[in-house]
Formats: sequence, C-alpha cells, structure tokens
Amino acid sequence: MLGTLKKMSAELDDNQLVQYHLPVGDQYLDLNPLIGKHLTLNHTGNIFCSHCGKKTKKSYSQGHCYVCMQKLASCDMCIMKPETCHYDQGTCREPSWGEANCLTSHYVYLSNTSGLKVGITRHTQIPTRWIDQGATQGLLIFKVATRFISGLVEIELAKMIADKTNWRTMLKGNAKDLDLKAQAQHLIPQIKTQLQHIIDVHGPQAVVPLDVASQKITFPIESLPTKISSHNFDKNPTVSGILQGIKGQYLLFDTGVINIRKFSSYEVAVTTD
Repeated sequence: MLGTLKKMSAELDDNQLVQYHLPVGDQYLDLNPLIGKHLTLNHTGNIFCSHCGKKTKKSYSQGHCYVCMQKLASCDMCIMKPETCHYDQGTCREPSWGEANCLTSHYVYLSNTSGLKVGITRHTQIPTRWIDQGATQGLLIFKVATRFISGLVEIELAKMIADKTNWRTMLKGNAKDLDLKAQAQHLIPQIKTQLQHIIDVHGPQAVVPLDVASQKITFPIESLPTKISSHNFDKNPTVSGILQGIKGQYLLFDTGVINIRKFSSYEVAVTTD
C-alpha cells in the first residue's frame, strides 16, 4: 500500500472502543486487527502538499507547502489561539472559510488526557477531538456562538487547569478517572463574572451552559510503553515493529511511537506481515 498519510480516522464502537483506520493515499488500512502484528511504514522521501498537491521539501502546519501555509485561513495562528480571531477586523485570509468554520457553533469541554484539561472544538468534532488527543473521558460544558467566543471562555478556565496534554504522560497510561461534572461544578462559578461580561458584549446566546452526560473512551492497546522513544521520518525513513496499541494519533510500536498527524502528507509504503 503506497500513498500519502493523513491523520487517522476513528470512531467509537458499541463498547466505546476506538476503531482506527490509517489513510494511505485513497486507501484505508484497518488498524485494530493489526495490533500484536508486525507493521512497517517506509517513507519514500516525497512530501506532497495536502492542499495543492505540489511536492514540497518540508511540511508546514501538518501537511502543507510553504505557500499554502502562508495563505490558508486554516493555517493561521488563530486556529491555535481562537481568541486572536481577526475576522471582524476584515483581515481573515479566507472570509468564506472563516464564516463556515469559525462563525459557527463551538463547544467548550473538559477532558481527561494526561489529567484534567479544558479545550474547544467545532460542534461536528465530538467525540473525534477527544479521541485525537487521547482522552479517556470527555464532557461538554458550554455551547458557544463562535470560535472566537470559545477562545475567550477557554482562556479563563485555563487560568485554573491545563489547556494542553502532556503527550508523554498520556502515552504511558490512562490518568485516574475523574468526576468531570463535579469538576465543572467547581470551576464554572469561579468564572461567573467573566462569562457574564462575554454575554453582555456578544448576546444571550453567546455562551449556553450544557447539562449532558460525560463520554468514556477506551483505546485499543495491548501494551503501554514504559519509556517514550519517538520515531521521526525526517531522521529515519523506516518505522517498523510490533504494533502494540494506538492512542490519540500515535501508533505504539515495541520500537517506539510515532505521531501520524505530525507526518501528514508524507508518502509512505505500508506493509504488514
């Protein structure tokens, strides 16, 4: 199987176990049945921009050439820091893209990855967002009107809890289960004043509290790494070993781990034994 990589697609089955599929060009490789078996990914040396398809010497913003990285709204800094959205200033790189992806409903959530964290995502990305970050639990706490507003809420909660995952800790094992609803009930009153200010400025539907059930997530893992050693196609084109599990966007081999999302647009040959 030969083609360019994209981030793994995933869905939960009836037992809340993540079922993973590796996109290789136009094909998809079902990964769960390969756990416990030998798997090899060999980078050909080619990288093709995920947007324009042109060959590029280096990948920017998870799979783009330099030109596309500079011009696409999806590669702008406000994607990482939504509170810096500048659509209202008339400087969005692609206004139509911003309208479709940023000026739409988002969620603020709590999740349990390497521990308790706050995050945001579009309304279409649950539970995908939690799966991608290796969360074993997730809870939606607010529905907000736009991506910008989600960022305003997130930065207030991030003053009290983490807004990033410690990926090494996440890969070494599951964090202790948390009562996410109890955590939310403790945190939200502490930002009551800030939330009211956001509502006063942006309207009564800007931030809507949610009362929904939390989500449990189980990852397909036979063995967890005790020491984290990362594979890197830029340093060694061949990643090979026994696939011991999958968590987040990481393949866990007996020889080390690799973040598939990091190497989006890298052309690889995939072989299984």
